Amino acid sequence: MKSLFTSWPFWALLSAGFAALTAIFAKIGIENVNSDFATFIRTVVILAALAMILTAIGAWQPLDTVSAKTWLFLVLSGLATGASWVCYFRALKLGDAARVAPIDKLSVVMVAVFAVVFLGERLSLPNWLGVVLIGAGAVLVAYKG
Repeated sequence: MKSLFTSWPFWALLSAGFAALTAIFAKIGIENVNSDFATFIRTVVILAALAMILTAIGAWQPLDTVSAKTWLFLVLSGLATGASWVCYFRALKLGDAARVAPIDKLSVVMVAVFAVVFLGERLSLPNWLGVVLIGAGAVLVAYKG
């Protein structure tokens, strides 16, 4: 069981499951509220939950132990996350969750391309085929025909 908790596929599948619940809960939750305000509420909840988790597992660390490069990229990641959430909630407010979520998951395709271009990662032919299929699948699921 211990190897399960140190396995990236386990955590990735949990992430996917929670992301799916996020879309459903958010679609219901934003029915009578501004989508940006809903994003704010969600963010406050996340901050509180993470503070409790860090406290429970004793994972707080001094801020001066974080390098300038790490700060820069975590701040950029936070800004990108915030922009993504604002856009996602606005899309959910305007569209069907079953169509918004697949388009949002085109981020998987974008990550693959960005990882190759910016991080120098390499993908094999089967990997690229998967990227193309994910992209095509997302578009097909989102298609309202």
